[in-house]
Amino acid sequence: MQAADWDARYAERQQWSGEPNPLVAELVGDLPPGDAVDVAAGEGRHALWLARLGWRATAVDFSATGLARGRAQPGAGAVTWVTADATAWDAPPSSQDLVLVAYLHLPDPDMTGLLTRAVGWLRPGGRFLLLGHDARNPTEGVGGPQDPAILHSPARLAPVAALLDVERLGTVPRATPSGTALDTLLWGRRPVASPS
Repeated sequence: MQAADWDARYAERQQWSGEPNPLVAELVGDLPPGDAVDVAAGEGRHALWLARLGWRATAVDFSATGLARGRAQPGAGAVTWVTADATAWDAPPSSQDLVLVAYLHLPDPDMTGLLTRAVGWLRPGGRFLLLGHDARNPTEGVGGPQDPAILHSPARLAPVAALLDVERLGTVPRATPSGTALDTLLWGRRPVASPS
């Protein structure tokens, strides 16, 4: 989908809950606040939540309409809102304590290129969290995109995982009103260089 498609979708109605994804909240909720970027933030639910926890959050998305919904929420002034295509946008190297990529689906090489760059945005020890629809979801789960070329899998994320100290990489279930969806989770941190 293009930015105009998402603008139309956001203009039609609110797309997501105002609360963070439960797995995102579980993994990130107890981390000490720092600098975070929410890539493909949409309406900014995760960036707003991070800001409430004391993070200096940046929300990046190519939909100006989606970001406008986020800017209209309480506490939005604590978030930096950036209208940009995530495949072209860059944070300064080693500037972030958390990179969050939730439910962004792109074909390769765009996806792997973006995620590889995003690891470079992290400070040593910074956390990387990707959560998105799994390649098994169209046949074994419910909802989400049906194009296998844009869906995640542990194997597809292996080149990115190789850049991290991985704590979790796998397929995880997610309860929805329509049934159980399957997501791919990559959770790790940028390695801290060992002293020589």
